[in-house]
Amino acid sequence: QVELVESGGGLVQAGGSLRLSCAASGRTFRWYTMAWFRQAPGKERDFVASISGSGDSTNYADSVKGRFSISRDNAKNTVYLQMNSLKPEDTAVYYCAADRPPILGKYNYWGQGTQVTVSS
Repeated sequence: QVELVESGGGLVQAGGSLRLSCAASGRTFRWYTMAWFRQAPGKERDFVASISGSGDSTNYADSVKGRFSISRDNAKNTVYLQMNSLKPEDTAVYYCAADRPPILGKYNYWGQGTQVTVSS
């Protein structure tokens, strides 16, 4: 069992940057694959990025490649999402997810979400 709490969302102008954080409870954080998803109003929740337990493997949605970077600090039980060159279409609620490992891309543990709004 793991509990996830996101932070770092907010309002930013297009072209700006934000860094999201997701703090996890528990002593086995390093065993969990971590991911970020996002959900825009009226749309389905979409995959953004994931990172392996050791941090040596990452994956990104095509829409964020080259602009977003996922990382983790296992000593702090925290995963990050650095978002650069933000666009209005990045506006969404961003969710942190965890599993060990995810089966067919499905994660069982989710945070409450943090709002990111990018103004044009």
